[in-house]
Amino acid sequence: MNRIEKLFQNKDKNVLNIYFTAGYPGVNDTEEIILSLEKAGVDLVEVGMPYSDPLADGPTIQESGTAALENGMTLPLLFEQLAAVRKKTEMPLIMMGYFNQVMQYGERAFFEKAAEVGVDGLILPDLPLFEYETYFKDIVESLGLAVSFLITPQTEPERIRKIDELTHGFIYMVSSSSITGAKSDITDTQLAYFNRINDMQLKNKRLIGFGISNHETFATACQYANGAIIGSAYIKALTHNPKVAESTAEFVEMVLG
Repeated sequence: MNRIEKLFQNKDKNVLNIYFTAGYPGVNDTEEIILSLEKAGVDLVEVGMPYSDPLADGPTIQESGTAALENGMTLPLLFEQLAAVRKKTEMPLIMMGYFNQVMQYGERAFFEKAAEVGVDGLILPDLPLFEYETYFKDIVESLGLAVSFLITPQTEPERIRKIDELTHGFIYMVSSSSITGAKSDITDTQLAYFNRINDMQLKNKRLIGFGISNHETFATACQYANGAIIGSAYIKALTHNPKVAESTAEFVEMVLG
């Protein structure tokens, strides 16, 4: 059982997952960000792999990715940083990025390196289900990695069932048909979508992401899933105050209330 599964075994509600872009605001901030998030009470962390063509990301994460690349962040450097921080924390760590990055690194080499440095899960929004099941599922599962797939309000029930079958860890519920980015509230249409997914009684835990930004939206999302994911709002907090420990503590306290 990997660390993500252990987390959900011990905590079923109000799980807080925070995303940050590796290499932002500083190229060597990865360790301090992860340890500060853990100290502040975050349950698991998504480490974004900065990429030049982030299809699902809004302006905030795109800009942080561009800055991180300009700072000199690379996948080999990120793996080094994650190996170092893994010696200091048992918090679940997830790498989130795009399958093109995995292909450029080499699929098997990427999966093996991720497991070697202590990564627990992967989120790769552009990884097709068929290719994953056909070519990569066996190696990923043999390495003990959990893969989370995304669903949106437009995802057909048959595909959701297939995602539930292939997922280990949690299903990433995209809250609306849009790119990432903080929103002011959650609409009735979104609540109807959350209820529809609840009624499907999926086997995997579910975290709601995209548009979660503060205590109110986090609390609402937690009423309809096991927890929520925040990315852009945290990136903005780091941009406003690059003192990582200070800005992280203030941000997480605001979210948890």
